[in-house]
Amino acid sequence: MTKQKKPGVKKPVNAQKAPAQAAVKPASKLGRLEAMLRRPDGATIEQLSKALDWQAHSVRGAMSGALKKKQGLSVASEKREDGTRVYRIAA
Repeated sequence: MTKQKKPGVKKPVNAQKAPAQAAVKPASKLGRLEAMLRRPDGATIEQLSKALDWQAHSVRGAMSGALKKKQGLSVASEKREDGTRVYRIAA
């Protein structure tokens, strides 16, 4: 005679705890773009282009299309005294 299984919820054998949210690096380029724009000091087009390995027009298009239109985020830009433009996600 075989042993009957008890009903209940079993944990997977190789289950691991999820890492802390702050320690997780965004996996996609759009996630990295959003993370850079959420920094308190924001980011310039040059910084974003270099970090994402995109051209400047691609960065601007991603901010306009993916972040503003699709995700509904408000991306603000301001011009510094030295003439560079800084972008950040408005809170």
